[in-house]
Amino acid sequence: MSWTEIVIEVPRSHAESLSDALMEAGALSVSVEDADEGTDAEKPLFGEPGMEPAEAAWERSRVIALADASAPHADLLAAAMAAAGLPADTPCLLRSVAEQDWVRLTQSQFDPIHIGRNIWVVPSWHQAPDPDALVLELDPGLAFGTGSHPTTRLCMEWLEQQPFAGKTVLDYGCGSGILAMVASKLGAAEVLGVDIDPQAIESARDNAERNRCDIAFYLPEQFGSVAQGRQFDVVVANILASPLKLMAPMLCGRVAAGGSLVLSGVLARQAQEVIAVYAPFMTLAIWAEHDGWVALAGSRGP
Repeated sequence: MSWTEIVIEVPRSHAESLSDALMEAGALSVSVEDADEGTDAEKPLFGEPGMEPAEAAWERSRVIALADASAPHADLLAAAMAAAGLPADTPCLLRSVAEQDWVRLTQSQFDPIHIGRNIWVVPSWHQAPDPDALVLELDPGLAFGTGSHPTTRLCMEWLEQQPFAGKTVLDYGCGSGILAMVASKLGAAEVLGVDIDPQAIESARDNAERNRCDIAFYLPEQFGSVAQGRQFDVVVANILASPLKLMAPMLCGRVAAGGSLVLSGVLARQAQEVIAVYAPFMTLAIWAEHDGWVALAGSRGP
């Protein structure tokens, strides 16, 4: 089977309505991209809880609809344009999408990732480049955390430099469980992971089992019941600045005397604001920066 992509550039005000109209008219899927991608006018969209962009669109949005190659494209377009309130002669581009081995194509985009001194994140379809390294077998999935994002890398590099023998670790906002697994493989005595997303918890449990890591993962309400009042030698949270600021009292309260806290998911321009919020509870400082993101770290006094 082959398909046809229908590409239309529209202003922000029409991106959502056109996307909905294309689906109603028979498109198989619709995506929206920045029409200025790759130029000086490109604008990244950052969404944090409570600060989500009103629309997942750009001033100049590129709407891409996928349709069966044999579908009546002219009729589909006419119906969608009319429903979205766009002129019938709005320019569009049709391009063919040939049948491919999509699984193999997707896999080809993910190679082993080398992080820090001795960590490799390896998809299941690859061999580990260095089997004697700290190897995590991890496939891209629904949960955040494969080692490719700067914030994940920063946290993994910080973890690699810590002595973990006999220590307890809490990974709050664990996603795929990658940070919890690093701590476990580095010798932590006990590791717990928490996430608000049930799919992330399921993914993290599967990943830990595959990597032979003994880690307990919980939803927040479960964690509150099983670990009420518990403190940990190391607390790591790779989330985003807004929820990190809201959770400052809770996260600092989970750090044991003499323990460490490391935060990421913080843009460099947000660092001082986050540090200020944590100041009443713990002194944090920028530990490292990568591609505009930072890791903040600090220790609790004995």
